[in-house]
Amino acid sequence: MRVLLVEDEPRMAAALRSALTVKHDMVMDHVATLADAELVAGDIDYDAILLDRQLPDGDGLDLVARLRSRGVMLPIIVITAKGAVTERVTGLEMGADDYLAKPFALDELLARLRAVMRRPSDLRPSRISIGRLSFDMTFQEISVDGRPFDLPRREILVLECLMRRVGRMVPRSVLMEAVFSLDDEIQSNALDSHISRLRRKLAGAQAGVVVNVVRGLGYMLREET
Repeated sequence: MRVLLVEDEPRMAAALRSALTVKHDMVMDHVATLADAELVAGDIDYDAILLDRQLPDGDGLDLVARLRSRGVMLPIIVITAKGAVTERVTGLEMGADDYLAKPFALDELLARLRAVMRRPSDLRPSRISIGRLSFDMTFQEISVDGRPFDLPRREILVLECLMRRVGRMVPRSVLMEAVFSLDDEIQSNALDSHISRLRRKLAGAQAGVVVNVVRGLGYMLREET
């Protein structure tokens, strides 16, 4: 899951990035202005946006309105100190999927993020199975024949991207976008190393799937025959 955080308070941004990337296996990009948020939201396929309202160059709800007017329907959760009932109603009426007043508990934010990802407007399935492998996209839980299949964070992100496009070639650029944030320092062979380790683990677990190389283009996940 790749999330865009739009937050100008450094301590809040650092705390959320640490919690969601290290503990909950997400890729998170962080920007501090509406201008930067609109720029990256137009270029990168995010799964959700966490959006503050009081930003240096305006109200975060203006971004909600602009994205919705362009037909961008990805989940947006407003996280803000403006927690009055009238403020929350305004945020929801302008197109936000949820509205969470600061301060809030991280567990509540995660629960709300998972809830908006499960709504019918998100047309992607919440669980995908192929061979003996099953991936719950909402809770980031992977199993083989019903038994937990543990992977490091980067390999989870690789597998999630491949399973969302099972049977289709996934370009390297799409995988890079799914696995690494804008701030990551990336070595040239980093993606190939993660995929190589993932392939060995899938084979060792007899998951019934293989990751094929499409030379010069990308990778494809398919059921083993």
